[in-house]
Amino acid sequence: MSSFVEELTWRGMVHDIMPETAETLSKGMTAGYIGFDPTADSLHIGSLVQIMILMHFQRYGHKPYALVGGATGMIGDPSGKSAERNLLDSETLARNCTGLEDQLSKFLDFDSTKENAAVLVNNYDWMQSFSLIEFARDIGKHLTVNYMMAKDSVKKRLGTEAKQGMSFTEFTYQLIQGYDFLYLYQQHNCLLQMGGSDQWGNITTGTELIRRKMSGKAYALTCPLITKADGTKFGKTESGNVWLNREKTSPYKFYQYWLNASDEDAEKYIKIFTFLTKDEIDALVTAHREAPHQRLLQRKLAQEVTIMVHSEADVILAEQAAQILFGKATTETLKTLDAQTLLDVLDGVPQAIVSADLLAGDGLSITDALAGTTGFLKSNGEARRSLKENSISVNKEKATEAKNITPADIICDRYVLLQRGKKNYFLLVVTPS
Repeated sequence: MSSFVEELTWRGMVHDIMPETAETLSKGMTAGYIGFDPTADSLHIGSLVQIMILMHFQRYGHKPYALVGGATGMIGDPSGKSAERNLLDSETLARNCTGLEDQLSKFLDFDSTKENAAVLVNNYDWMQSFSLIEFARDIGKHLTVNYMMAKDSVKKRLGTEAKQGMSFTEFTYQLIQGYDFLYLYQQHNCLLQMGGSDQWGNITTGTELIRRKMSGKAYALTCPLITKADGTKFGKTESGNVWLNREKTSPYKFYQYWLNASDEDAEKYIKIFTFLTKDEIDALVTAHREAPHQRLLQRKLAQEVTIMVHSEADVILAEQAAQILFGKATTETLKTLDAQTLLDVLDGVPQAIVSADLLAGDGLSITDALAGTTGFLKSNGEARRSLKENSISVNKEKATEAKNITPADIICDRYVLLQRGKKNYFLLVVTPS
C-alpha cells in the first residue's frame, strides 16, 4: 500500500515538501490543514486541487482540517498578486464563508464517527479576540522583519520593478496565517500545512513560528500551480472562472470545460482531479492515444469530475444537452433541460422576443416565426421554400407550412427552438402577456 505522499507524487501533486514530512505521516494518523480564503461565495476549480489533497489525506487515514479564512479574508493574501486586493465588508465575508463551508462539506467526511473525521474551522473564531498590542507582543516578537521581507510574496511587491508597493495590512498577512498554524498546532496537534506552491512562504512562516515560540516541529507540503499547455490560465474561460457552484457555472458548462481539454492537459488533469488508479489511467491513456478522435480521456475526465462536484444525473443531462447541436437530440431531451443549460448550449444562437399573446388562440404561423415576425430568415418566401424542402424543425420535430407555434411548444417555461437544416438554430424567447 502506498503512502499519502507517494500517492500525491505519482499524480504530479507535490512541488515542495519539508524533510521528514513523509516519515512523520508514516507513523500514524496526523492532523493537517489547508486554508481557503473567502474571496467569493464559491470555490472554483483552482481550489479543487487543494480539496483533492485533503480528500486523499483523509482517505489515507489522516485527519484533515479545512480552514475558512474569515479573518485572513479581511486582509487579502498578497502571494502571486501585483496589486492589493479589494477589502470585503463583514456581511460579504460572512456570506462567502457560509458558501465555502457548504461546498467543503460535500467533499470531506465531517460527520463520520471515525477518529479521522474532517474538521471545519474559521480563523475569525480565534483572531477576533486579539488586540493589535497583544498580537504584536505575543506573536510579532518571534519573527524578524528581515525574515518576513525575504519571502518571495513580499520581495516581488517591494522590488524596484514593482508597480505598486505593499500596505502594512498585506504585510501582516503571512504573520496572521503563520499564527493560524501555531493555533492549530497548539489546540489540535496539527503538524502539517498544505497548499499551492505560491503559499510556501506563508506556510514556512508558520513552521518557523512554531519552532521559535513552542520549540516545536511542524511540516509543509505544497502542490504545483496548475497550468494549461497553451499558456492560458487554468480554470478560466472567456466568461470568467469555472466555479463549483452550479448557479455560477452550470453543470453543462462545467462538463464542457473538462471535455474541451487538450490531450496533453487531459493526461495531467485526470491524475490530479480524479481518484482513478494508476493502472486505470495508464490503460485509458493508451486507448486514447490509439484513437484520439474519440476523446476517451477527455470524456472520462469530464464524467468523473462532474460526478464528484455535481452528480451522475448532471453528467447524463450534460451529455444529452451536447447532442442538441449535433442533431441527435429529441423533443423529449429538450424537455428535460433546465433553462440555464438550454441557454448555455445555445450560447451565441440568434434570439427573437415574441409576446405570449402571439401564441394564443391559433398560435403564430411557422412562416411568421421564421421570417415575418422575427427576421430569422430574410423573407416569407425563403421560409416557405425551407418548409417545402423539409428542412425546418420546431423543438427537434419536423414542421410543415401548416404548423403554428402555440403555448404547447414552449420548453423551459419560455423558449421555442427553431432549426433550419443541421446547423442553423434560432431561439424564440416568449415573454408574458
